[in-house]
Amino acid sequence: MYQARDLPRPDPRVPHLADVTPSVLAAMGASGFEPRIALPYQAAGACVLLVDGLGADLLDRYAADAPVLGGLSRQTLQVGFPSTTAAGLAAVGTGCRSGEHGMVGMTFRLPGVGVINALRWRPHPWGADLRDDVAPEAVQPRKTVFERAEAGGVQVSVISGAQFDGSGLTRAVLRGGRYRGVHALGDLAATVRSVLIDRGFCYAYHADLDLVGHVHGPGSDAWRMQLRQVDTLVESILDGLPPGGLLAVVADHGMVAVEESAVIDIDTTESLTDGVAAIGGEVRARHLYVRDGALEDVLATWQEVVGERAWVTSGDDAVSAGWFGERVADPVRARIGDVVVAARAAAGFLRRSAEPVESSLIGQHGSLTDAEQKIPLLLGSR
Repeated sequence: MYQARDLPRPDPRVPHLADVTPSVLAAMGASGFEPRIALPYQAAGACVLLVDGLGADLLDRYAADAPVLGGLSRQTLQVGFPSTTAAGLAAVGTGCRSGEHGMVGMTFRLPGVGVINALRWRPHPWGADLRDDVAPEAVQPRKTVFERAEAGGVQVSVISGAQFDGSGLTRAVLRGGRYRGVHALGDLAATVRSVLIDRGFCYAYHADLDLVGHVHGPGSDAWRMQLRQVDTLVESILDGLPPGGLLAVVADHGMVAVEESAVIDIDTTESLTDGVAAIGGEVRARHLYVRDGALEDVLATWQEVVGERAWVTSGDDAVSAGWFGERVADPVRARIGDVVVAARAAAGFLRRSAEPVESSLIGQHGSLTDAEQKIPLLLGSR
């Protein structure tokens, strides 16, 4: 049985993904932002480009496929728990860890609502759109860095897929500035260029490396071909940087390939659902919301069945270990599971009945391993 002292803890010496956007805005001289990460630039315009799924370990392993990225100045950051897109985008958009911004998983329980999917903003695993009933701005009420920068006179743009304009997650964590929906890599690169030429600030997002990694596996031929496309995207942006322009490339998480021998299907393992009222999170980072009086039994059963496949701990101990950051707001604590499960090695905790698509994927993320936690911060300027 894991004791609280045995749990992994974030290294306070390693900068966090949440530190990037405030630091880049500070490099632009925007008021109200401090350089949490020391950047050796005074930028006239800047872009934070988030490449979904570009883990530092993967970039090192396949450096030959990304020579432009490999030639940039680099630091290594951590993304915190859970290492997943909803939390990562919220870190960039709010400048906070998950304990403050509240996006504590791809799915999590909202008191009075139930388990929601933060990417689709609907009940999990099925249900209708919740934006009219569960306002994203109320779920994440903190002002975003984009709202703060815009209020300080910075020209702010959010550049992402046109299909995400007005989505629940966009409204919750990326609101502020002008949303500029794009459709392809060339469209993305050209839009970033136009913002920087006007000496503005933009956050830009590219999703397809993560998608290919999920479907074909990180490091697969398809994934490597997509990494080459990302490298070309970055080269195109760098080639168009105006004098004083700054490009900061980051990711929201890395990725591992789960192994069939290391996975457990929760939906067919009856002992793992005894005493459990609801399940959130995702394959490598689960929140278990337990019935009254069942915490000790659920915790003991999961620790026994799962064994070395994961760190299994109470939500209170996960909070004390700093998994969600130094501060966890009271409304956010209610979203964190009574039991939290973080996969180790190549393990995964599937739900083939409730989550058939997610359970079929090769590449997964969400947990505390270096492969998922470590991301690059790559800087280029002119």
